Amino acid sequence: MARIGVVGTGSWGTTLAVITARQGHAPTLWARTAAEAHALASAREHRRFHPGIRFPENLAITASAEEALGSADLAIVAVPTARLRENARQLRRHLAGAPLVLSAVKGLEPGTGKRPTEMLAEELGSDRRCLLGVISGPNLAREIIAGKPASATVACASINAATAAQAVLSSSVFRVYTTDDVIGVELGGALKNIVTICAGIIDGLGLGDNAKGGLITRGLHEITRLGVAMGARPETFAGLSGMGDLIASCYSKLSRNRFLGEELGKGKKLEDILKGMDQTVEGVQATVAAVEIATRLGVEMPIASSLKQLLFEGLNVSEAIDSLMRRAPAAESRMASQP
Repeated sequence: MARIGVVGTGSWGTTLAVITARQGHAPTLWARTAAEAHALASAREHRRFHPGIRFPENLAITASAEEALGSADLAIVAVPTARLRENARQLRRHLAGAPLVLSAVKGLEPGTGKRPTEMLAEELGSDRRCLLGVISGPNLAREIIAGKPASATVACASINAATAAQAVLSSSVFRVYTTDDVIGVELGGALKNIVTICAGIIDGLGLGDNAKGGLITRGLHEITRLGVAMGARPETFAGLSGMGDLIASCYSKLSRNRFLGEELGKGKKLEDILKGMDQTVEGVQATVAAVEIATRLGVEMPIASSLKQLLFEGLNVSEAIDSLMRRAPAAESRMASQP
């Protein structure tokens, strides 16, 4: 039995706490306030995100960082990217002492473009005792907490640590694989959100599955090019944290990024869509960060660049599609690392 501290009472953090409790482990879900902890503990369910899904008896909820993380064998951080540093600073003493801290965050930091484990490493300091890793994949939380089969990848520079996390997280309905390509797994989870927004736009416009299939394929090439330039291995993007997550997100009605794109395709404005959503849409800021990094590294990203113009620079949907379709003819067989 492992002691697990989960930071983040959102949909994914709650799901990870519930599924590890079902496996007989001892997870503790950390809430930011005593009032939130009391509400969740009293209801024994998350009525906002997962109504009707009862918490196992061995799932504890607390507002005490010491109770949640002080003796944890594994800490999981599942918060929006924009709030990751804030949480890491607040919980630094407790997180830094855990044997392994897994990021369950799928985004890039606004302004810096840094990956979640980079942010954690900076905030937890060079004297931290913990190893840092990431869990990612086609992980739509509502399906997983409902007990539907799913899979994910855990990445850590230490394969032994990744294997230990694999043993804790795996079950008969949640199959976990391992790798040491932390950069690739993190970037797959963050960059696929860009393509997912574009897939939603195609849905909103009713352009069909051929257009969507082409977008997903070329989008995967595009994010792989950037990932390789940033130090990832190309094969990682063909795995669960790349292609697997991309396919699930681009087709699922549960995907927030796909929903935002669909609403854009119907002609709604970005700010109005975001105002009506109660969860973070990571792909918006990831688009900005990815284009900035690609420009710096000399990597061509026409899909991401067009989306950035559409979101922030006044380009309309028809113009964006036309510009992509009229690009100069090219061979498909170029290596993913080539522009």
